[in-house]
Amino acid sequence: MNSYTLIFNTLTDEGTQVQLSLLNMRKAALLFRAVNNNLRLQILKLIDEKGQMTVTEIYQHLLLEQSVASQQLSILRKAGLVKTSRNGKFIYYSINANRFAELNKITGELLK
Repeated sequence: MNSYTLIFNTLTDEGTQVQLSLLNMRKAALLFRAVNNNLRLQILKLIDEKGQMTVTEIYQHLLLEQSVASQQLSILRKAGLVKTSRNGKFIYYSINANRFAELNKITGELLK
């Protein structure tokens, strides 16, 4: 085992050895953790309702500190759940529907 892969001796039903990428597991955990937060879910729902929003519009609407809204948007952006576009000095956030479709598919596979 190196620091990035965990290899199991126990074989699958098909007789193959399982090699678990710890880096991929950490990335997946970040993705699931990003949606497992009530404030981030509120932000996502708000952006979805409005189509696109700036951080200023988000923190004013949710009565948050600007830094809190920015931190939450950073987590959502790193997880690929929101997209950004720039218009002059403003950065607009919008929902990345494709990423949510992927997340929904993966979750369905995990729960079989």
